[in-house]
Amino acid sequence: MDVDRSLVLKLFEAALGADYTTVRRIGGRIARDLAEVDAEGAKALQAMLRKRGVPLQASGYVEALPRDAGSRLPLVEEMAWPTSPLFLNTDAGHVIEQFIEDANNIALLAENGISARLGILLYGPPGTGKSLLAGHIAARLGRPFYVTRLDSVISSRLGETSKNIRGMFDFIPTKDAVLFLDEMDAIAKLRDDRHELGELKRVVNTVLQGLDSLADEVIVIGATNHPHLLDPAIWRRFPYKAELLVPDSAVRASMWSYFLFQDSDEDGASDLLARLSEGMTGADIENFAHAARRRAVISREDLNLAPILLAVATNKEGAPRLPDNRALTVDEKKMLSQILLDRLAMPQTEIARTLGVSRQMIHRYLKGCDDG
Repeated sequence: MDVDRSLVLKLFEAALGADYTTVRRIGGRIARDLAEVDAEGAKALQAMLRKRGVPLQASGYVEALPRDAGSRLPLVEEMAWPTSPLFLNTDAGHVIEQFIEDANNIALLAENGISARLGILLYGPPGTGKSLLAGHIAARLGRPFYVTRLDSVISSRLGETSKNIRGMFDFIPTKDAVLFLDEMDAIAKLRDDRHELGELKRVVNTVLQGLDSLADEVIVIGATNHPHLLDPAIWRRFPYKAELLVPDSAVRASMWSYFLFQDSDEDGASDLLARLSEGMTGADIENFAHAARRRAVISREDLNLAPILLAVATNKEGAPRLPDNRALTVDEKKMLSQILLDRLAMPQTEIARTLGVSRQMIHRYLKGCDDG
């Protein structure tokens, strides 16, 4: 990799001046260039950039973030790249890979006269990983990750909301960063607030003007749980759109394998859990898996699959039944046996193996015998 003398000089100048933001921006550029010849070295540099911000901040440097005039709370926050893995359904994954490829080739597209305005809107129900995905995109691009939640930008003081939005968009172009606009439907909710219709229009127009003012190289990611509330003009500002749905069966199996069994599932239990957990979000699966592992660690016992299966099978949205690591009662074994038969058409021999009892006992459970 050729060394850019001016870049090195700027890096040292920023480091000596405790300019943490510039150090990270230049480090990100170096990491992107290094990735072409040394992937492991690039990953190590990116990891260092994520973790080594404290010394500079302790030396007295604090980045001047735009703030709400009333609350003095920051309108934009720089967040670390995520360390949790990302699991995506095939369709969404294809869109994201196309988006990242285009974002990595902005200069090439511009040279060929192709508009490189890059923005992607992520939409779908809560818990499907929109914020996590935005962070992963920033990490893949090697750019700082700035987050603003539009529900916190909206002010109760007339006129302050538009001012906040302008401040946010004025701040980001100098950062060579990814800007993540979370809770974008918060703007539409002004309709149900005490704000005037004219104020709503001014806020929407300010967001549109802010998006239009950004240079092509600025990456913007929007997210909403309620896409039907967004103004059509906002939809048009995002050339890429990815709907994040609850994970499909293959993704659920991968998530159970990673979060519950730490990729050491040898008995096909992940596939079994995937079949029982249809409709669960990625966040639900992660929470269930961590709860089960906590119980196993505290009890100093191996994971007990049966109570995990029962908890997943009887899970209710809004009132989850978290698993424990105790042995099932006879009634619970009967219930789980019937569930595995009815919902998965599992053979009685497999049910017996899963519950750790004989096939004859499973037969008696399914016949309604009370003898446990």
